[in-house]
Amino acid sequence: MTTALITGSTAGIGAAFARRLAADGNDLVLVARDTKRLREQATELHDRHGIEAEVLTADLSTEEGIAGVEARLGDRRSPVDLLVNNAGFGNKGRYLDVSMTDELAMLKVHVEAVLRLTSAATSGMRERGRGGVVNVASVAAFVPRGTYGASKAWVVQFTQGAARDLAGSGVRMMALCPGFVRTEFHERAGMGTDNIPNWMWLDADKLVAAALTDLSRGRTVSIPDPRYKALMGIVKLTPRGLLGGVSSRTGRKYGPQ
Repeated sequence: MTTALITGSTAGIGAAFARRLAADGNDLVLVARDTKRLREQATELHDRHGIEAEVLTADLSTEEGIAGVEARLGDRRSPVDLLVNNAGFGNKGRYLDVSMTDELAMLKVHVEAVLRLTSAATSGMRERGRGGVVNVASVAAFVPRGTYGASKAWVVQFTQGAARDLAGSGVRMMALCPGFVRTEFHERAGMGTDNIPNWMWLDADKLVAAALTDLSRGRTVSIPDPRYKALMGIVKLTPRGLLGGVSSRTGRKYGPQ
């Protein structure tokens, strides 16, 4: 039986990963800020699927939170076979409208935590000759969308580079780039979603199923939906200046997750 550690596990994409991995018989380490929700989630998954679900309360915008998860990932007595770096959030507002404190907190979660947790996990995985990391990015990584999009672009580039460096080690690395998913993400950030067409919304459980298939196939970047694959194909052919104008009109606050 393998063990998966999921950050931001109590809602949205993280919760979908937890449901699917538990149903597949994996033990879990569930990481989030809300201890009560974590315990409820762990109990439900244990009772439904008979797996062991460990709870680890951590705020990845803090040094203490990152260090605590690093320590768990470095525990050789209870190794983690799959890391899902899913924790993240969005800030409502355009550049200079958002406080520097909030911008730096986003970079702490999206960049520093991803770097440190990936490094802590893959060190042991490489020694064992097996393992996997899914770093949840966004299709916003491919268009100019302020700090959010820039941080997700870093996740994609970092993951692809790490995958090359770990090639042949038995460790798989993949950046997951979803579009709009019906989660708590937008509500927590105070973002409106009325202007987003229904066809752009994705189901979290279907997204996770597609992502795990892509990971098993050795893909380093996963855009797990034909609609968004087509959109990203158009993006590649669109001048960057025009993309910037479209992004500015739609507003950074509507970045997918």
